[in-house]
Amino acid sequence: MATRRRTAAPNAEWVLMYRGGLTRPRIAALTRAPSSTISYHLTVALAADPGLQAAHEQAAGTPAPQVSVLGLARMRELVALVQETGRYPTRTAVDAKERMVASWWERRRRDAAAGTLAPAYRDGLAVLPDWQRPPRSVADEARWQDRLTALVRYRAAGNDWPRHKAVAAGEEHDLGVWLHVQRQKARRGELEPNKARTLDELLPGWRTGRQRGRKPHNSPSAAGS
Repeated sequence: MATRRRTAAPNAEWVLMYRGGLTRPRIAALTRAPSSTISYHLTVALAADPGLQAAHEQAAGTPAPQVSVLGLARMRELVALVQETGRYPTRTAVDAKERMVASWWERRRRDAAAGTLAPAYRDGLAVLPDWQRPPRSVADEARWQDRLTALVRYRAAGNDWPRHKAVAAGEEHDLGVWLHVQRQKARRGELEPNKARTLDELLPGWRTGRQRGRKPHNSPSAAGS
């Protein structure tokens, strides 16, 4: 029977030091433990004890993270953008407001990594499970979903499975290359299980594709037969 991986309990000594006001770099220096390990343990502890961050700040004499009216507005804009478009803002966007939201989002990601994110922002952004992921991985996921949607639409229009070889061009070639990559990953066991399930549900037969000797759904001879 498969066992569920358990999150390791945070190091009690490090948590106590953090509660007492010591910073992560200071704890790492005193214990000679890797900073990444210290950060992992404290992240687990902070998730389990919402009051730990406030206790640390009080002991360290540092002010609590400030939340502004403008910051809350930027947070709402970020949430609305992601929920409406399925993508995150970029700092190279044409729209000036999107660029500002992207900069705000980047600062909040840095705050979260440093353990200084204001609780109001943390709770508000919790509706976006991927908001702390690096932008590149988020963008890659969005592109995958876009390709999936395009292929579902392509097949629903009566087209056969797209080809990826030189004979194909335009949309068929682009979708064929993407589908070919998914098949290769699936054969090597590298395709994420949730993506494989999604493909199975929305595009039955995607693993095998065209059958030899079978005419495309929208070919003239098939339509006239």
